[in-house]
Amino acid sequence: MPLYEFRCETCGTFEQWRSMSEASKPMLCPTCHVEAKRIYSIAGMMLSSSLKAHIEGSAEPRIIHRPENQKSATQQHYCHSDRGRPWMISH
Repeated sequence: MPLYEFRCETCGTFEQWRSMSEASKPMLCPTCHVEAKRIYSIAGMMLSSSLKAHIEGSAEPRIIHRPENQKSATQQHYCHSDRGRPWMISH
């Protein structure tokens, strides 16, 4: 059974579990017993706490720290050797 949300003009909003066959039938406010209007909103989702934390954490960029004394592979400097190039025998 889905959870429906209703708004009473005098008492405010409230939620009620109803079968789908009763969705279009009028709903009375549980406090003042006046007919309330159904509020249409987006569907809610039940997430596990770990999945919710993963989704919320993925929106933020990760900060990665690298030790200052290590060079990355893109910063390597290549030196020429005295041996020359083997395919250039004449030079």
